[in-house]
Amino acid sequence: MRTITKQMVREYDLKKAGFDFMGYTFNNMNELSFHHLIIPKRDSKKQGIGDGYHKWNGAILVRDTSHDYLHIIERLDRDMFLEITKEMIEENIRGCVDVKNLKRIRDILLSFEREHSGELTSKGKILIKNSYITKRIPL
Repeated sequence: MRTITKQMVREYDLKKAGFDFMGYTFNNMNELSFHHLIIPKRDSKKQGIGDGYHKWNGAILVRDTSHDYLHIIERLDRDMFLEITKEMIEENIRGCVDVKNLKRIRDILLSFEREHSGELTSKGKILIKNSYITKRIPL
């Protein structure tokens, strides 16, 4: 795990909370990953910020659920992706994961799920995995 990821987990008290910036649960710290919020990793060097792993540019997400799911949303509905990103940027700026932001994120996720329920990937697999729904904290 990257140093910045460990630092943010500690600063946001995520281990004690047991959930990430989108409200997804985890059992092990190794499940967590850094998500580039403002400047994607692919653009970081061009923007002069190295690899982009900076606190102001990141959110901590669960790799196999919220992180993967967010990138699916990014591909299929850019507006919803940007709305979720906006909520996580706000959490980052305030220095805490807040229930208000989590509820807004949840509403966006529910809307995405209504629109894409039952859809399959190009490889014939279910688009919205069960864990994307069941691994969220109750709000």
